[in-house]
Amino acid sequence: MLSTNQKQGYFCIAVTTVFFSLMEIVLKFIGGDLNPVQVTFSRFLFGGLVLLPFALNLLRRLAAEDVHMEKADLGYFAFLGLVGIVISMMLYQLATLHANASVVAVLFSSNPLFVLVLAYLILHEPIHIRNVVALLLDIVGIVFIVDPWNMEIEFAGVALTLSATLIFALYTVLGKRKCYKFGGLVVTCFGFLFGSAELICLALLGHIPAVADFLVANGLQNFANVPFFSGYTLHNLPMVLFVYIGVTGLGFASYFTAMEKTSANTAALVFFFKPVLAPILAFLILHENIPLHMIIGILFILTGSMTNLLPGLRQRKDTAV
Repeated sequence: MLSTNQKQGYFCIAVTTVFFSLMEIVLKFIGGDLNPVQVTFSRFLFGGLVLLPFALNLLRRLAAEDVHMEKADLGYFAFLGLVGIVISMMLYQLATLHANASVVAVLFSSNPLFVLVLAYLILHEPIHIRNVVALLLDIVGIVFIVDPWNMEIEFAGVALTLSATLIFALYTVLGKRKCYKFGGLVVTCFGFLFGSAELICLALLGHIPAVADFLVANGLQNFANVPFFSGYTLHNLPMVLFVYIGVTGLGFASYFTAMEKTSANTAALVFFFKPVLAPILAFLILHENIPLHMIIGILFILTGSMTNLLPGLRQRKDTAV
């Protein structure tokens, strides 16, 4: 019999999975109307503002336990924003312009396994044989999805997605250091706000004529003269709000609530279900083809995720009993 907390946690996992599975699809719809830099700083600014009331409430509770935010913490959050938002999410946003939504969604869902490896290398967290097996299965799945023998997928899209995934995993591992002190919700909220502020500053630099000319001359026209308010229409506004407030704000809030109500391992089921749901939604909404090699790749990634997640879930269940 599930407890109330578990029921709420699993509901949050379902909500998060739907939000996260639709993200790449909706970004495809608005990608032609809005500049990718504009979309990135806007959605994380809105997402951070949605999370801010929850984060401030948590900080008030921590202050009562004599845990306070210091200048060094703010500097670390600024660094996290640079890694996770400015670099990783910009690469991710550009990836959606060069690859099918289903490909980006599936490859990015493998980030928990990259987290395991980086946590072992940076934080010296233990790594088990099942983690190694899961990583190998994940790599095989990626190879099948990329399909280097035929290479029907644009290489730039794959390279951008894998780079974004690896750097986001690094952002996650580095963020763990502050999670021990403040919790994931506070770390994510302030990482979002600092990252979006940094990206806005970079976008402003791109409005300097000499800088804009340099960017355009080197094939980086997406970063030159980035618009701040243009491109929004009544037609794309619902999808924009869905990404900015729904996916980035409520989606992450729901994800952290799931972790609070269940566990980090259980909440990670989001990345187990997304590789299945995202391609199906991309097929139904965008009419993207799901070739056989991609289906095989998805199965390998799912097997890897199951290999990694199930022992932790089983152990948690046995402990509860």
